Amino acid sequence: MSARVHLFDTTLRDGAQTTGVDFSLDDKRAVAAMLDKLGIDYVEGGYPGANPLDTAFFAEKPTSKAKFAAFGMTKRAGRSAANDPGIAALLEAKADVIVFVAKSWDYHVHVALEISLEDNLEGITDSVKAAKAAGREVMLDCEHFFDGYKANRDYALACARAAYEAGARWVVLCDTNGGTLPDEVGAIVAEVARVVPGDHLGIHAHDDCGCAVANSLAAVEAGARQIQGTLNGLGERCGNANLVTLIGALKLKDRYRERFSINVDEQQLGELTHVSRTLDEMLNRAPNRHAPFVGSSAFATKAGIHASAVLKDPRTYEHVAPEATGNIRKVLISDQGGKSNLVAELERIGVTLGRDDPRLGRLLDELKDKEAQGYAFEGADASFFLLAKRILREVPDYFTVERFKVNVERRYNANGELVTFSEAIVKVQVGDELLISAAEGAAGPVNALDVALRKDLGRYQSLIGGLRLVDYKVRIFQGGTDAVTRVLIESADETGERWTTVGVSANIIDASFQALVDSITYKLMRAGATA
Repeated sequence: MSARVHLFDTTLRDGAQTTGVDFSLDDKRAVAAMLDKLGIDYVEGGYPGANPLDTAFFAEKPTSKAKFAAFGMTKRAGRSAANDPGIAALLEAKADVIVFVAKSWDYHVHVALEISLEDNLEGITDSVKAAKAAGREVMLDCEHFFDGYKANRDYALACARAAYEAGARWVVLCDTNGGTLPDEVGAIVAEVARVVPGDHLGIHAHDDCGCAVANSLAAVEAGARQIQGTLNGLGERCGNANLVTLIGALKLKDRYRERFSINVDEQQLGELTHVSRTLDEMLNRAPNRHAPFVGSSAFATKAGIHASAVLKDPRTYEHVAPEATGNIRKVLISDQGGKSNLVAELERIGVTLGRDDPRLGRLLDELKDKEAQGYAFEGADASFFLLAKRILREVPDYFTVERFKVNVERRYNANGELVTFSEAIVKVQVGDELLISAAEGAAGPVNALDVALRKDLGRYQSLIGGLRLVDYKVRIFQGGTDAVTRVLIESADETGERWTTVGVSANIIDASFQALVDSITYKLMRAGATA
């Protein structure tokens, strides 16, 4: 039988230490629910009592299946566990599990805590016993364990042994500075397993040498049965072990799939890409295009000879099937690609065009010209679809924008508050009808322009009633304040379908308008509208 490996997520605690990352209370609840649905065994929520947000988060349990964990320090030297306010806050939290962190490197005990080695061991033992007596599952994170082991093997092992003998369910070995290498991790974990059984050992690796995932897998092979990490490798400095990558490896690589099992089934694995990108969207971070298993370029082929091979058999350049993790194969359209790439990409979006069709050459030339201007269609399928259909002369002339005007004004309102106000006017020709629409508001010039454009499209108005803008991204390149701007707009409709369009211009409003027009045109085509 395969050995069970438990996954412990610390995105909401250790991951929250990432530079530029701040979780709101609603964010924490949403992430916890997402992890719960993914099949993670333990979700660590933070440090109750350390700040008001974490204290509020632990007022009620946010998971239904995953165990909810609270993090805190062992008791302070010189007082009992019963009289330690930190431990009291942990016991008051609505958590299934209490995770204590303790020093396991004698250097830190002397320098950082300024207490004796014996006092540190006492703190471990008493804290674990107090939480155990309160009916909680208990873990001990042995901070700086690997550095401590190399400096003073006997003391590091004594810390691990003290926690286990006091009743800790898990003793977690932490590579806190992230400087240990996989062969060292494997050898040390195997030695620790002689003192603490492997099914009570966990690994918590940081990525300062780029080895956090490799170190976690090495620990599992050496006997550890719990892995701690974060979604997308969030964490202080260089981050933590990336649980997304680890799940992919444990589920899809034979070496691990045949020997170990995790609480993530095939259906949940298929949501991995969605989970990874949803977290980045929530944090307003650009997803790592090159992330293993889930990155938008993880299964992308650009070179012509590679693309040709992939089209014959994807296994030529893919180590796993992209669909397994909810990702997709991409044969990129670019000035480095050829007709093979283009035909495959057209087929992906539902456009069939033979390799000998003369229009294929015109489309390829148009794409290269657009890319030279700054367009990128890899993340804008709707605009790529329209570009192809226009070359094929299959896009009806629904409407023509005669002109538009946008004003932005900063002024004091009736309450004496300084506000920024936007208004837009759009003049549109729909058949024989000339329509003029205006919109205003405080949501910004792009929003005003969007509302004005969709306010009255004559006979097409009923078809765009459910259309809405759900995301807006700006990328600046080629210069400073006069730089070319690329705008990506994600839209959705009443059916739940989503699509992305792109616009490029030196003027951000003009680039936005291009993307807005493409979005409406795409919606009308999907609705089967005729000119």
